[in-house]
Amino acid sequence: MSDIVLPVEVREGTGTGAARAARRDGFVPGVLYGGEQGAVAIAVRANVLRKAIHTGKFLSHMVTLEHGKDKQPVIPKDVQFHPVTDEPLHIDLFRVTKDTRIDVEVTVHFTNQDDCPALKRGGVLNVVRHAVELSCPAGSIPEEILIDLTGKEIGDSIHISDIDLPKGVTPTITDRDFTIATLQGARVMLEEDEVEGDEAEDGDETDAEATEGDGEGEGDEAKSED
Repeated sequence: MSDIVLPVEVREGTGTGAARAARRDGFVPGVLYGGEQGAVAIAVRANVLRKAIHTGKFLSHMVTLEHGKDKQPVIPKDVQFHPVTDEPLHIDLFRVTKDTRIDVEVTVHFTNQDDCPALKRGGVLNVVRHAVELSCPAGSIPEEILIDLTGKEIGDSIHISDIDLPKGVTPTITDRDFTIATLQGARVMLEEDEVEGDEAEDGDETDAEATEGDGEGEGDEAKSED
């Protein structure tokens, strides 16, 4: 079972009026669905739901739904928030077992940046995907994807095939070896090279103008002598 436990109550009424009444009483209305059972209207204490959401892993991990003595593993499928106050307004929960396969987005984190030659040389880590969508058993959802930058050089790329995923976990994109991040030269270094190149071109133009001026002067002197 999950370390997040969500006590719920079953709502008698449904519809807009019942949902508003639940919110006035300090609850967030929601729906529990999936599996072989029908949909059930539920309500969760607003302060309890906010606390669960603030864990940072509520929407991508299995949650234990608790109703009296009954417990049911679920996956939060959607939370609607108020556009101004950002308070949760409605929640959808999906019944699962530990073997149910679901698609979730898992956040990417990078480790050992101090041991990355590319970054030591002033390079830049260009993150293409901050999260990767994975197909996982509901009971084996990774907390995060860790990518070790030890030994990475400028010009290196990190693809999904470079990641050692847990058993039974696969990327939802299977038709290509997509890029997660690249190591690039620093923009400052590139700009300095461009400035040096411009200065060299300006110097060449100045030399050329001086040479043309010398040539014109010699020509004028020759005409005077004639």
